[in-house]
Amino acid sequence: MKELHHPHQDDALQVLKEAKVVAVVGISPDPERPSYYVSERLVSKGTHRVYFVNPKYAGQEILGVKVLSSLSDVPEPIDIVNVFRNPAHIEPILEEALKVGAKCVWLQPGCENPEVIEKYKDKIKIVWNACIGVEAGYL
Repeated sequence: MKELHHPHQDDALQVLKEAKVVAVVGISPDPERPSYYVSERLVSKGTHRVYFVNPKYAGQEILGVKVLSSLSDVPEPIDIVNVFRNPAHIEPILEEALKVGAKCVWLQPGCENPEVIEKYKDKIKIVWNACIGVEAGYL
């Protein structure tokens, strides 16, 4: 795997500060999962409208938010698609993010796929190597 140039960390905080709508892909109802407790922090901050996307749990509520089956079900423009998925599964998410006109895809630590980042970095803003929950703590 080749090493990619990483944008400065302050860039991640700036992206979050400017965002109004965050769609979390890969949400889990399990409080032990990072997608749950990181999203809980984001929701509790109250500074963003947060949508959850996971076809496995579509129609259920997690943290009081109804889970949607796809990004195209989010009823307003998306600023950040926050991804909690295995790196092998992120390319279709980037494709869908582009299709719905999202401004940024944020790959949570452990979700990075250097080949996919390289392929899409000129098509959409991609944040990686930063946890949105940690960045939210600075808001």
